[in-house]
Amino acid sequence: MYNVSSPQAYDRAITVFSPEGRLYQVEYAKEAVKRGATAVSIITKDGITIIAHKNANSKLLVPESLKKIFEIDKHVATVASGLVGDARRLIDYARLEAQRYTITYDEPASVEHIAKELSDIMQFFTQYGGGRPFGVSLLVCGIDDVPKLYEVEPSGALTGYKATAIGFGKKEAEEILEKEYSDAFNVEQGINLGVKVIKSVISSSEEQKAKKFSADMIEIAYATVQERKFKYLDNEQIAKYIK
Repeated sequence: MYNVSSPQAYDRAITVFSPEGRLYQVEYAKEAVKRGATAVSIITKDGITIIAHKNANSKLLVPESLKKIFEIDKHVATVASGLVGDARRLIDYARLEAQRYTITYDEPASVEHIAKELSDIMQFFTQYGGGRPFGVSLLVCGIDDVPKLYEVEPSGALTGYKATAIGFGKKEAEEILEKEYSDAFNVEQGINLGVKVIKSVISSSEEQKAKKFSADMIEIAYATVQERKFKYLDNEQIAKYIK
C-alpha cells in the first residue's frame, strides 16, 4: 500500500485528489507546457497578432518543418506550447468542430465556441481513468466582431486575455506585456512588442544565448478586423521586424 503521507500516493492516477485538493498528473502536464517554446498573442485596436518561437535544437533541422501557428478556420488560429503530438490531436478536433458548426448553422463558429470546445475535451481527460491529461496549452486567437484571445490549459481552464504568453518564460513574458501593452496599439506595434518579448525570453535561456536571433527562429501571423483572415509573414518580412 502507498504511504498516504507521501505525494507519490496520489500522483499515479488522474482521478485521485491529494488531501490538499491537488491533481498531480494535471500539474505534471503543466510542467510539460513550461518546457515548451514560448508563444505570444496580442489583441490590438485593429486586429490580433501571434508570435511564436521555433526552438530548433539542431542545425540539421529544417526550420520550415517546425510549424507553430495553425489555422482552425480563416478567422481563427491557434498556437501551442508543450507536447506537439497532443497539440496536433486537439487542432484536428478544433478544425472538425469548426466545419461541423458551419455546416449545421450556416455561419462560421465563433472564437469563443472553438475555445470552449477545446477546453471541454481537455477537461474530460482530467476526469476519467485510462488516459492522461493533454500536455499542452493553447492560445486560441481570432476575429468575430472584435478580436478575441483565449488561453486553454491542460486542466481545461479557459481564460480570456488582451495579451498573454505560454511556454518557457511565461512569467517574464507577461511582466513585459503588462508593462508595455496598450489598447491603442495597431497590428504592427503588436508584432513589434511580441518580437521584443520573444527575444527577451530567448536571451534569458542558457541554451539559446549563443544563438543569433534570426527570422527563422520565430513565426508570425496576424488578422485584422477588416479582413477577418489570418496572414502569415515570410522570413523576409519577419527580418524587418527583428531589425
